[in-house]
Amino acid sequence: MQAKRKDYAVVGAEREPVETVMRRIGEKARLVASALANAGSAAKNCALTEAAAALRRRQAELLAANEEDVAAMRSAGTSAAMIDRGTLDPARIEAIAASLEAIASLPDPVGAVMAEWDRPNGLRIERVRTPIGVIGVIFESRPNVTADAGGLCLKAGNAVILRGGSDTHRSSAAIHACLAEGLQAAGLPEDAVQLVPTTDRAAVGAMLRGLDGNLDVIVPRGGKSLVARVQEEARVPVFAHLEGVCHVYVRGPVDLEMAKRIVVNAKMRRTGICGAAETLLVDAAIAGTHLKPLVEALIEAGCEVRGDEHVRAAVPAAKAAAEADWYAEYLDAIIAVRVVDGLDAAIAHVARYGSHHTDAIVTDDAAAAERFLNEVDSAIVMHNASTQFADGGEFGMGAEIGIATGKMHARGPVGVEQLTSFKYRVRGTGQTRP
Repeated sequence: MQAKRKDYAVVGAEREPVETVMRRIGEKARLVASALANAGSAAKNCALTEAAAALRRRQAELLAANEEDVAAMRSAGTSAAMIDRGTLDPARIEAIAASLEAIASLPDPVGAVMAEWDRPNGLRIERVRTPIGVIGVIFESRPNVTADAGGLCLKAGNAVILRGGSDTHRSSAAIHACLAEGLQAAGLPEDAVQLVPTTDRAAVGAMLRGLDGNLDVIVPRGGKSLVARVQEEARVPVFAHLEGVCHVYVRGPVDLEMAKRIVVNAKMRRTGICGAAETLLVDAAIAGTHLKPLVEALIEAGCEVRGDEHVRAAVPAAKAAAEADWYAEYLDAIIAVRVVDGLDAAIAHVARYGSHHTDAIVTDDAAAAERFLNEVDSAIVMHNASTQFADGGEFGMGAEIGIATGKMHARGPVGVEQLTSFKYRVRGTGQTRP
């Protein structure tokens, strides 16, 4: 029988099994979670602002570390798009520092009273926000996620374990050193924000198994293959979305110029984000007046259109859509377009082919809009607005770790409030239950 392979990580000068390293990281995180949960707002904000100052002060070190990462990516034949995601420059470092300061300026969610009421027997009951505990964040490529995820979890009173992509491990380590400096300056335990010290994929497996019960939630941030693996293998709750198959449904009566602006923006502003529209649905009742102008506006903006027979009849330049196109998350300048016979058909299409991420209706029919908003089961539903607004910053929630499409309490943008749970505080005056 073949012996099971052991994975090792280099920690300091020692070579230790990855499982041992990850178990120790989990134990450290659990040990400091209570201290973080009870840390005051002033201490957490101090850690964030001091970390931002360290990022600016140590810019040369960050750029040097990033140069090594970028050189290694080029040598490995990494795509230009991936290299761009992993590249730091002074402007991007400033943006990371400013993001930490923005997180510090947010209201502290911990201890906030969500609801309160009195019972006839005199009991006073409050539902209050509490930290989740220990959060694991697994991400790829973008080193700024090190600061964003670390800062958000810290603000919400959670300990966090960060496992970044191997391509930008040096950059993430340099950013993490600034977070550690901020924690130290604020008198908070440095183990509150830990960066996995190995790029071995076995570390991801250990996190998915929950680190011996020391991990409470996992948040994946990356491509579809990473998120799919996390959702399939994780033994702890996951805050994530697998795909962003977002729809825009245009229904009459509606101003054509407004509809064109929204549709083109929803698809073309940034085609590679999860809130980009992937399917356009046009109501049959207005197809004669709106279908051709909407499709031509998309084509003029540089978008490839794949349509049903109605679309191709109206605009011969459109390609024929296959069944797979209605499920597709293109993340590119491509959109599927279909004519639907009324509101029920539009809602049914979204239910069948959508991913519960973000869907929009564009119409002046207030009653139809309300039905769409109420009946479409997506994390975000919109009326007369571009799906590209599916973003925590645009919602006024500040930075976010990502967008979740599950049914747990964290649905839609996952910001500081979504990184908390709650408990009930009950105050009595001697009541006993008969």
